[in-house]
Amino acid sequence: MTQPSSPTDSGQLSIELTDIWKTFPGVVANAGVELAVRRRSIHALLGENGAGKSTLMNILAGVYRPDSGEVKIHGLPHQFRSPADALSAGVGMVHQEFRLIPSFSVAENIVLGSAPSIINNRQVENDVEDMARKYGLKVDPAQPLWQLSMGERQKVEILKVLWRDAQVLILDEPTTVLTPSEVDELGEILRRMANDGRSIIFISHKLHEVSGICDEATVLRQGETVAGSLDMATTDQNELARLMVGSSPVIAARPAAATPGKPLLELQNLSAMGDRGVDAFSDVNFRIHSGEIVGIAGVAGNGQRELADVIAGLRPSNNGTLIMDGTDITAVSAHRRFQSGLAYIPEDRLGVGLAPRLSITDNAILRVYRQQRRGPFIIAEKALSYCADLVKRFGVRSGDPDGPIAALSGGNLQRLLVGRELDGKPSVVIASQPTRGLDVQGVKAIQDLLLDQRNSGAAVMMISEDLDELLTLTDRLLVMEGGVIRGEFDPRTVSRHEVGMAMLSDAQASSHS
Repeated sequence: MTQPSSPTDSGQLSIELTDIWKTFPGVVANAGVELAVRRRSIHALLGENGAGKSTLMNILAGVYRPDSGEVKIHGLPHQFRSPADALSAGVGMVHQEFRLIPSFSVAENIVLGSAPSIINNRQVENDVEDMARKYGLKVDPAQPLWQLSMGERQKVEILKVLWRDAQVLILDEPTTVLTPSEVDELGEILRRMANDGRSIIFISHKLHEVSGICDEATVLRQGETVAGSLDMATTDQNELARLMVGSSPVIAARPAAATPGKPLLELQNLSAMGDRGVDAFSDVNFRIHSGEIVGIAGVAGNGQRELADVIAGLRPSNNGTLIMDGTDITAVSAHRRFQSGLAYIPEDRLGVGLAPRLSITDNAILRVYRQQRRGPFIIAEKALSYCADLVKRFGVRSGDPDGPIAALSGGNLQRLLVGRELDGKPSVVIASQPTRGLDVQGVKAIQDLLLDQRNSGAAVMMISEDLDELLTLTDRLLVMEGGVIRGEFDPRTVSRHEVGMAMLSDAQASSHS
């Protein structure tokens, strides 16, 4: 990973946000926030979910207008009325929740809004491919976006900002879908961009990445700046964590070993096609027993998303058998699987798990709306009571329950989604990237919920690209690569190197179970 440069070498300020206030119904998102970012630097913006980071960056990117305060870019005051205004001023943002059009190709998404009225598709695709190769973010420019995994879509978002040659780049959780080696590569790319005169604002909850990549850091807590422009050369991770959450976090320890019971989920020679008409995964065989968490490791785009969708009933299999608690559910609908005790936490929160145009209450009752109605009508008081109970039990920070779900931060979206899925006391839990983009407290909350499910006798399958998380939390670890299971490992004894080799190798890994 690249070493941060000295902040004293960064020169004049490129970004000055002074006394920024922003409120939403029932929530004060920013309360007099201050942020100063130097030119030629990589600046970390830290804080818990709901601390106001995304709101502040949406103000800088022109998505929101502040209620009060001043925004300066390279010393000049600006009042952005739209993201186009911010882009014109040289500010581009890669959002945590993607801003892409599924029906467009990769190249069309990247150049949308910055291409001439008459486009030579072949030339644009060649230019995109050259740029992607230059930055090590290889994608197929002609491929429709809806066929891409979440990890591949993240690469498109990064390329979209690079295409516009923005002088100030805001990266909101850019490494959540990257392998450790890809994170190192991204660090090199960002350092070259900073050395070229750009400023990068780097939002991440992975403190070791912040320490390795960034020059300075600003910490927000409950909408306020609690520390500004900390020198990363003299600030350790424990101090950052203390500033973020108010106290040093407890170091994650491996939970007590599980005592597995009977098999609750069994895959027998299961295969399925991907969106492009080729095998997404083939001949997958494994069991998950009551009282255990089985992890699925792998680089994005190797069949994990499709596997989760098939188990949840959102995608058909073309071969093999899926058995749940002794019953063949291969041809059973997604709704029937849920009624039988299968919970699904998808990786795409707003695209699959939640409905962005519905309210918080409507999203909370989606799985149980039949129980909240009288005849064809939803009983408003009953639905609001159910939502309030869910919000309280799962620690969701929200304002008006009738407000739009899209107003919640990423962490609170995930807490609501996980709470809704686990509320019915499922026997099988499929969790795909359940802690992606969450802060220290949010990660622990979700992990504790999954451990509670395991300890209560559920069979849990957890897909994650955070290898440290899988090695800490799971009882058994499977690696998917190229749509097949490359190996099974004991997370208590296996090394990160062995798992990493299985994730990246096309040769069969030996079993360490």
